[in-house]
Amino acid sequence: MLEREKFVRRFGGIFEHSPWVAERAFDHAAASGLTEGNLHSALCNAFRAASPAERLAVLRAHPDLAGKLAVAGKLTADSKFEQASAGLDRLSPEEHARFTGLNAAYMKKFGFPFIIAVKGLTKDDILAAFEQRIDNSKEEEFETACAQVEQIARLRLNSMLPGEDNA
Repeated sequence: MLEREKFVRRFGGIFEHSPWVAERAFDHAAASGLTEGNLHSALCNAFRAASPAERLAVLRAHPDLAGKLAVAGKLTADSKFEQASAGLDRLSPEEHARFTGLNAAYMKKFGFPFIIAVKGLTKDDILAAFEQRIDNSKEEEFETACAQVEQIARLRLNSMLPGEDNA
């Protein structure tokens, strides 16, 4: 059985800069077995049980897509890999300006960065989603962003624990 401290150290980054999610998920995850599905369920349950302010803090911990942190090389390893996989590290000046403008408008409207699970998406797919979602209500977008955070968590767990039996 994995000790709480080791569990949090190993899975604390699944939800961006929010190790408290893993801390709260530990008991359920340890009791259920450390498979990808059980871990994802335990982490998501801990995230959903958090207060709206705590969930908002998780959303705000995410970097802008192709934003200042990416340009400065200060993304987490997971975020850097995820953004690069969608080509966001190879934008033309015009594309970068478009992302910067959308990031600013989105942040102003919602108070947190645009979040999308980028695996399998192109920069054009992401821009299309950005432009569609910016018209959502605050409540609708909060729920959409939370669902995307959970999808990102699944993808990160999958890269750590490929297959349901590897824990």
